[in-house]
Amino acid sequence: MTTVECRQSPRGFNLVPPPGWDVIPLRVGTREAMDRIVRKAVAQLPPGFPKDDIPKARLKLTREMKKVVRRAGAKGGMTLYLPTEPLHGIVLPASIVASEPIEIPRVRPNSGPEAVLAALASVTPGVETRELDGVAALRSERDIPGNGDEGVDVAHRQVEYFVPIPDSIPDRYLTFSFSALIAPGSDPPFYDTLVELFDAVMGTFRWAYE
Repeated sequence: MTTVECRQSPRGFNLVPPPGWDVIPLRVGTREAMDRIVRKAVAQLPPGFPKDDIPKARLKLTREMKKVVRRAGAKGGMTLYLPTEPLHGIVLPASIVASEPIEIPRVRPNSGPEAVLAALASVTPGVETRELDGVAALRSERDIPGNGDEGVDVAHRQVEYFVPIPDSIPDRYLTFSFSALIAPGSDPPFYDTLVELFDAVMGTFRWAYE
């Protein structure tokens, strides 16, 4: 008798965010996560912060959080990672969004995800191949200028990882998108450091099978 090995597709993934970052699930538990982050931010206000201004600060934080969450959800986000604690006195102007899996038809009937990656690489500027937990993925990086007409309020550096889910039927893919706002006159090496931070985070990526 010939046995056929049926490999299991991952049920999810694990990603370790940097210290001082929080995770906001965008499917279930979004409000609870937002409330927790706002409470923590209010608790971290400086000792001399006027008590009468705390409700205004809480309301402003909540509004900003909702705006970021809506933007991530509108782009198909599944999980949002945000820096919520200052680093050397600065809250990093960055975010990471893990998007819902998407299905992409095969390039040819007998081809696999590698053919899809090759096709995307041929039309995507600045793309390179990286390995994540044993799976070949595409990484791209670009600076996006601010353009209000296109809904981009502020220029930002964007890095994306496009990852095929192994043994998924039909073929499905995950996208991890890092975005850092670029302030006018800012120091380019600072954003290079943020990109290195994101690459280090993606280095912690592992598939979850249970």
